[in-house]
Amino acid sequence: MSEEQVIRVRDVMKPDFDMVDGMDTVETALGKNMLHVETKCLIVKKRNPDDEFGLVMLSDIARQVLAVDRAPERVNIYEIMTKPAFTVSPDMDIRYCARIFSRFDLSRAPVVENGEVVGIVSYTDMVLKGLKRKRQTA
Repeated sequence: MSEEQVIRVRDVMKPDFDMVDGMDTVETALGKNMLHVETKCLIVKKRNPDDEFGLVMLSDIARQVLAVDRAPERVNIYEIMTKPAFTVSPDMDIRYCARIFSRFDLSRAPVVENGEVVGIVSYTDMVLKGLKRKRQTA
């Protein structure tokens, strides 16, 4: 009887992500800070140690700025972000992460270890990287 290999979030997450300040405008955040477009989101920094991380998806910008014809230079990130962001541990089994995503209708989440963001994980990462890795070890 073979033991099934556990694939963890850290095995499939993207270690590159973009962080912005909640006071940044959408224009500034997209222009200066969005270097990793493949993550499709921006992580909003904590204001202090007791604060929580926020998250802004490109779809949030499309719905709350572009679609309603708001000027990106006049909209601050804090106005459109989701806060607190739902975060996951890098040691979590991707099967449980996928269940959380399904239950709470998420598509991506910051990966937090020891109070610091270490990456970002999405359904795409879990499916494409996780299942591919599982097939290679089988």
